[in-house]
Amino acid sequence: MNAPALFNAVVTALEWDVFGHLSAHPGASFEELRAAVGVPAHSLRVLLHAVCTTGLLERGPDGGYRNAPAAAELLVPDGPDGWRHILTGWRDIYYPAFARMTEALAAGTNLALDAHPGDEPTLYRRLAHDPEREAVFHRSMSAFTLKSLDALVDTAEFATVRHLLDIGGGDGTTSARLLARHPGMRSTVFDIPSVAQLAADAKADAEDRIRLHSGDLFTDPFPPGADAVLFSHVLEIFSGEQITELLAKAHAVLPSGGRVFVYGYNASDDETGGWYSARLSLYLNVLASGQGMAYPARDYEEWMRRAGFDAVRTLTGYPYEHGLTIGTKP
Repeated sequence: MNAPALFNAVVTALEWDVFGHLSAHPGASFEELRAAVGVPAHSLRVLLHAVCTTGLLERGPDGGYRNAPAAAELLVPDGPDGWRHILTGWRDIYYPAFARMTEALAAGTNLALDAHPGDEPTLYRRLAHDPEREAVFHRSMSAFTLKSLDALVDTAEFATVRHLLDIGGGDGTTSARLLARHPGMRSTVFDIPSVAQLAADAKADAEDRIRLHSGDLFTDPFPPGADAVLFSHVLEIFSGEQITELLAKAHAVLPSGGRVFVYGYNASDDETGGWYSARLSLYLNVLASGQGMAYPARDYEEWMRRAGFDAVRTLTGYPYEHGLTIGTKP
């Protein structure tokens, strides 16, 4: 129950580069840290106490501070998959919405969306009005996607895909990794215009193997020509009826033998387990779309069958409560 305050303390320590400084200067004293951070001594004292209580910082008998092993592994690196990006996005965009949880769930709609400019019904579209915040959001999403992406990329079923249609492919992170792993693959990234533009860097890195196609998931047709369709961290946003509709659109553009892949969080079959799945489900309903959840795999399997796919199955054991459900068009 103390986690909201302590979570924010950890993000503040990230912003002040406390973990980075201690990585370079393990055992630094309080005064050395204060000189490096440049904040009032009492403020730093309060913050260090808070972060030490999480176990992410350790203080030795001599009073010097060190990163705990978990902090050294997870909070010091600052690459594109760094937890710094993930946690900043959660703090700035995701978590403020949870103060509206009671009224949003009672109303059955995402009332916390009111904090974002615009009149569009989803966070993803409203963020187009705030490019700076949209960039923070996609850095956070991409960083967390990368945490589970290598396991997806290494899945043997992608080895025979020649043209992937990456629906809701965002900034192209997933497609770029798949293409790097599978030299014979090319990809079309389909997303709304403001997001498709973010994929320009990924497109440049992949030369001519990534094509950008902007459009609306429901009102615009999916581009033809792919032999596989990927929904990665997309379908959980929607209701079962909408998911069936999107799977049917994928079915319509695939050739016989074409496959659909659904990758994302799966709640446990009895819906009593899954920390990440629970957080995502609350975020979707309170802020992002007002519906959806991290559905159990059995739900996706049923919707695939309704959309006309067979040989439906789910691969499990992926990190962060992820699963990959696969169906084949007869």
